Amino acid sequence: MFLVWGIYNLFENGLLRVLLSTFQPNENITALWIGLAFAFCIIASYLLGSVNCALVISRLFYHDDIRDHGSGNAGTTNILRSYGKKAAILTFLGDGLKGILSILIACLIFGHPTSEYYYIYLVTACYLSAFFCIFGHVFPCFSRFRGGKGFATMAVSILCLNPFIGLILAVIFFPLVLMTRYVSLGSVVTALFYPILLSSFDSITVHYGISSLIAILIAALVTWAHRGNLKRIFDRTERKLSFGHKEPVTSAAEGTVDATPEGTASEPKKKQPMSRKKQKRLKKRK
Repeated sequence: MFLVWGIYNLFENGLLRVLLSTFQPNENITALWIGLAFAFCIIASYLLGSVNCALVISRLFYHDDIRDHGSGNAGTTNILRSYGKKAAILTFLGDGLKGILSILIACLIFGHPTSEYYYIYLVTACYLSAFFCIFGHVFPCFSRFRGGKGFATMAVSILCLNPFIGLILAVIFFPLVLMTRYVSLGSVVTALFYPILLSSFDSITVHYGISSLIAILIAALVTWAHRGNLKRIFDRTERKLSFGHKEPVTSAAEGTVDATPEGTASEPKKKQPMSRKKQKRLKKRK
């Protein structure tokens, strides 16, 4: 069951269980250590999420800030529009890797569930780690809380926690984006379907943990992060994804697009007639 529904059983003995079996503390100390384990998962996941891959790639390879271009968002779609496919693929993989690492941290701490209580702890820790990693991506402490929309981190985290549900969401996302060419619309619809599919296909996890509540929080966070995109879709001003070519770079501050084609010279400016004062000054110099 655990192999089908996620990566919960990668670590046989978690660090928490090793500490409890070694020191055998009383109930109060045990409860304190469990609370600290949850707190560590939350803090570590948030810090991981705060490492924004779009900013790292734009500064490392392009000596630029992606937030100064296009929509001003530090995410995969804006990277694709501004720098191309290779940078976008690296950004998506990096943001997805953050979600994997945050869940692995929870698995490493709590270990393979050998009892019902440990199963509840493990599932709760994994979902909390995924949520706070996405939260850190949207509100990164290392980038003045200006981050991305969280879709890449959410998508890969869901694939790790529930591979079957992740594949269903992929079947929803890609056709919708191909038909509408709105990545933001596909991201929001996918996020909203996640809690529904989780409650429908993973009743065991939902019964023993708070995964349903966290899935709703993830969907709400990703939808809130796309609120500007949704408004532009309703106003019919949202930019559509173009396939096959790189879009011209747009300044986020000015909101203008450089429409001059590459390899063509711009028209020379017309010389304005010289004023009488300038003519008199030239005559005096001569």
